[in-house]
Amino acid sequence: MKNTGLYLAVWLASAAVLSAQEVKVQVLLDDQNEFIVGEAIPVAARVINHSGQTIHFGSEPWVSYSVEAMDSFVVVKTGEGPIAHNFDIETSKMATLHSDLEPYFSITHGGRYKVTATVRIKEWGLELTSEPAYFEIIRGTKIWEQEFGVPQAASAPKGPPEVRKYSLQRAAYLKHMRLYLRVSDPSEATIYKVIPVGTIVSFANPHAQLDAKNNLHLLYEDGARSFNYTVTNPDGEVLVRRTYFYSDTPPRLMPDDSGRITVVGGARRVSSSDLPAIGSAVSSHDLPPPKTP
Repeated sequence: MKNTGLYLAVWLASAAVLSAQEVKVQVLLDDQNEFIVGEAIPVAARVINHSGQTIHFGSEPWVSYSVEAMDSFVVVKTGEGPIAHNFDIETSKMATLHSDLEPYFSITHGGRYKVTATVRIKEWGLELTSEPAYFEIIRGTKIWEQEFGVPQAASAPKGPPEVRKYSLQRAAYLKHMRLYLRVSDPSEATIYKVIPVGTIVSFANPHAQLDAKNNLHLLYEDGARSFNYTVTNPDGEVLVRRTYFYSDTPPRLMPDDSGRITVVGGARRVSSSDLPAIGSAVSSHDLPPPKTP
């Protein structure tokens, strides 16, 4: 599972006699509760220990998730992700395991879903299930797509290139319009990455171009006289993120004969969300080559 981590925090409470009521399990979603198909769905299982005893988790699979569609659509579980092992939760403390549902459940149908977490305490013969948390899978509208060949390292065996596809989708999220980038195979049966690029104004027409390394350069309007610029490689990794503003002229993408793409016009505004780090200068020629499949 993506972004898996274990965090221990002090939980002020008095010790009590052991029972299911003194060991509580919660399943938590991040602030976001709407996702499109293929987007990461961060989730966390939290164990709160009020039992008066130390809980030990060893090498056993002590936590599992269950996802159910509210419209009776069958959600297929495709696997179990990695789990933190061999740790203790002392009384009056809690532990939180962060995970991602998307790689291990086939959630391809729009609608409302609920997720629960089940924790098994092997030494006590105890199994506890959380109250459900709810999320929505929303459908986006495809506004652009382009197939491309994945560049290979010089040492890779010779042969036809792997073909992938960039797709831009627009979807309403919390009363705002958000732009998503999907990297998939040409048939979209295999989705390598879905990236929520950012908020987009409803009338904006994104501009997308591929450079000599088939990195996707994307420039679109995300606010009043404000433009978002990103560069993403064929693995779906965001390499560059910048903000531009309309000055005497609007910013635009400018390719040259060598396949290099730059932003001309407008005025760049440096912010803490920039990639690479503030003060770094990166052109399309500086970008690292994509990983060899």
